[in-house]
Amino acid sequence: MELLWFYVAIVLAISDILHTQLMWKVLNNFYIILGGLIYQSVDSPAKTWLVHELMEAAFHFVVLTLVFLSPTIGILAAFIHFVIDVCHTVLIGHMGELEHRALHFIIESAFFIAIYGL
Repeated sequence: MELLWFYVAIVLAISDILHTQLMWKVLNNFYIILGGLIYQSVDSPAKTWLVHELMEAAFHFVVLTLVFLSPTIGILAAFIHFVIDVCHTVLIGHMGELEHRALHFIIESAFFIAIYGL
């Protein structure tokens, strides 16, 4: 139980890589069309991006809930991942892939240490 925070952070990192690979390499055409449909519905690039981030959070919720058989972990993981994505896009802007992954892992680890490691 002492390392649950670490396992959650690792699975969330794997889920993020899985999401990226699945959406941009396997379902690329569908993802682009879906983005266009969302844009037509909300009529704003910022709202389209926010819907994308919410859908990504839902993906992480499903993956982590299934892996850990715990909706609580799924909700917490989706929440922290969503908050980091929104904050780093708004406050920092563009980051390289390695920096992006490191930022997520460090903050997500600290978040789950605070919950499960103490």
